[in-house]
Amino acid sequence: MLALGKLLELTLAGREPAQKIQLTVDGVQLRWLSEGALEVRPPEARDNGSDVLLSSGIHGNETAPIELADRLLQGIARGEIKPRTRILFLFGNPEAMRRGERYLELDVNRLFNGRHEQSIGPEAMRAAELEQLARTFFSVPGRSRLHYDLHTAIRGSKIEQFALYPWKDGRQHSRAELARLRAAGMEAVLLQNKTSITFTAFTYEQLEAESFTLELGKARPFGHNQGVDVSRLETRLKQIIEGNEPTTESLDGLKLFSVSREVIKHSDAFVLHLPADVENFSELEKGYLLAEDIAKTRWVIEEEGARIIFPNPKVKNGLRAGILIVPTTDAGLA
Repeated sequence: MLALGKLLELTLAGREPAQKIQLTVDGVQLRWLSEGALEVRPPEARDNGSDVLLSSGIHGNETAPIELADRLLQGIARGEIKPRTRILFLFGNPEAMRRGERYLELDVNRLFNGRHEQSIGPEAMRAAELEQLARTFFSVPGRSRLHYDLHTAIRGSKIEQFALYPWKDGRQHSRAELARLRAAGMEAVLLQNKTSITFTAFTYEQLEAESFTLELGKARPFGHNQGVDVSRLETRLKQIIEGNEPTTESLDGLKLFSVSREVIKHSDAFVLHLPADVENFSELEKGYLLAEDIAKTRWVIEEEGARIIFPNPKVKNGLRAGILIVPTTDAGLA
């Protein structure tokens, strides 16, 4: 197998490859761009005009997505997967991956859409580099653009595999993309309704990609992901890469949610009135006191059918400590 197919091994070892460009036996080019970043380019005659960005390791301890990306890249390097798309593989936070930590000082996935310019340190610099790598990759006009940012969650979830779909004013969410997600094993999609500072928000809002944050299960160490079933997603990604994806328009069984409110932690006095082991998508009754903060700030559940995702009272002040979501329909899809 080509040495560049071992991008994960190189990244975990902190090594730079001696050869920056290699070709497979059938003419697929692998090109090392920087630490944790590798572009795959099919032969021109086989290129179907699609660009696919697969990012993982934005949080360094979320290893199942990293291992999935590694399997795909190794399959390409061995000639077992024959791409018709251009692909950019990105491991988001290499040093956090090496340490087995979510992040070192700053959550990289809260540093996009200009936020890195307000911060200092290696993770702010990495977010800026990731933006530039994505901007360059998606700079070729006339090509379709897809970005899957692969994650696993800190906590368990009543709906284990789900996606977050960014928002941009004047742009409609795509029914076809939701059908693709359903075929890839996603059980639910959160349709966002405001701008954000995540990686997929940047590629969706700034680079016109169809972009999704995919949550695939619970975070576990390298080699301990037997309980995270990504088989349907892996099959669909191979089909996307090889350009032989079956057509599907079915949303059957896909649960859709919209954001009702974000719970923002303003101070160290913030209290979240939920058990430490509460699961994503836990339902909350109307009238429930969810959280309190300084200046008598209170979050009381007013919504019918409200659920909580990503509850985390330990975030830094000023950041989101949870999202309140409610069921929605497919009425606004394009």
